[in-house]
Amino acid sequence: QVHLVESGGGLVQSGGSLRLSCAASGIGFDFYNMGWYRQAPGKQRELVAVVNSRGIPTYADSVKGRFTISRDNAENMVYLQMNALKPADTAVYYCRAAEVRIGGRDYWGQGTQVSVSS
Repeated sequence: QVHLVESGGGLVQSGGSLRLSCAASGIGFDFYNMGWYRQAPGKQRELVAVVNSRGIPTYADSVKGRFTISRDNAENMVYLQMNALKPADTAVYYCRAAEVRIGGRDYWGQGTQVSVSS
């Protein structure tokens, strides 16, 4: 059974930092691209950052220079270090595992709330 479990969300003041973690189990972690997405109230879910199976990251323009995604293949973990947080970063953050092969499997976590106060 596949599980993606996010943790590390919370309430922080503008300018503060949080580190999100996603623990993956039940998948061949090395063969998955791992990503963080977010969904704010009334908005569509959007990409925040992805790290591919080779460890190469990609970021949304809105978080470049502030957020850092990383993965630990030995521990089946993916992290999102978020610095210089803004109220606009307030959202539920979701972890996603997407198998690298065409037509591969795709899994989502339950999400963790990040709230940034001004």
